Amino acid sequence: MARSVLITGGAGFIGSAMVAQLSAQGYEVHVLDDLSFGRRELAAVPDDRFIHMDIRDRSAVLEALARLRPQWVLHLAALHFIPYCNAHPTEAAEVNIMGTVNVLDACEAANGVRHVFVASTAAVYPIKDDAIAETVGPGPMDIYGITKLATERIAGEFHHRTKIPVVVGRFFNAFGPNETNPHLIPEIQRQVLAGQRTLKLGNLDPKRDFIHTADMSQAVIALLEAGLGGFEVFNIGRGIEYSVREVVEAFARQLGEPLSIKVDPARVRNVERMHLLADVSKLRKATGWEPRWGLDEGVATLLQEVPLP
Repeated sequence: MARSVLITGGAGFIGSAMVAQLSAQGYEVHVLDDLSFGRRELAAVPDDRFIHMDIRDRSAVLEALARLRPQWVLHLAALHFIPYCNAHPTEAAEVNIMGTVNVLDACEAANGVRHVFVASTAAVYPIKDDAIAETVGPGPMDIYGITKLATERIAGEFHHRTKIPVVVGRFFNAFGPNETNPHLIPEIQRQVLAGQRTLKLGNLDPKRDFIHTADMSQAVIALLEAGLGGFEVFNIGRGIEYSVREVVEAFARQLGEPLSIKVDPARVRNVERMHLLADVSKLRKATGWEPRWGLDEGVATLLQEVPLP
């Protein structure tokens, strides 16, 4: 019998990639999503495996997990677009913190959950100019990072209380198909596919560790299949950082045409981090995982995709 997996936030950007990868590997996948940012068509599961629900609805979440009794729970549902979280701190705390409490309490009550994965973020780290290992102490600089650090602490307390194994994955900058937030790469994709060859962008110099969602999904699956006990935290990135200019150069290479950049003052943000790079040696040692998608390979697929409006 296929292992039953519940993914909260499975109709979103990373969640939809997780659904596709797990389904392709024979898992019985269920999705719980309120569709506030996700889209039903991105969650490639039949209707009887899709639950339209807000994780802030505690009684509904408890009932759903009691009915499904999944063996794995992947908790990805969250508000994660940093400008939105900063503008809506109360909502971010309600979804990211209280929603996590509801999901984990439901995992405890469901009787049968064997492993839990909780999505966190590199935004829990302080400013650092070289690769960041999991041993670096926290220092979040925005509302999103603060709520996710709280999520990690709640997940740790859940493990110590229930003894259910928990893996926390600190996601670095994901890219790939089905992006549902206006991040850098989908914005470049949108402008290029609209025929623009002079791109209007904001900050050009900060560097980020971009990892394709297919690689990210395989890393998560590898961690769960490794059968780790206890409570463990892992960086999930590619271990290579790129500036905005380098991302644009990748689009130009795959397009076969030159692209230029015009800095749009309206898009420039106050950026305190010039670097955000993952040390993924712990992930590699625990699973043997290696990324397969480079920036150019991923960009090539994006030039064939119609971006979400």
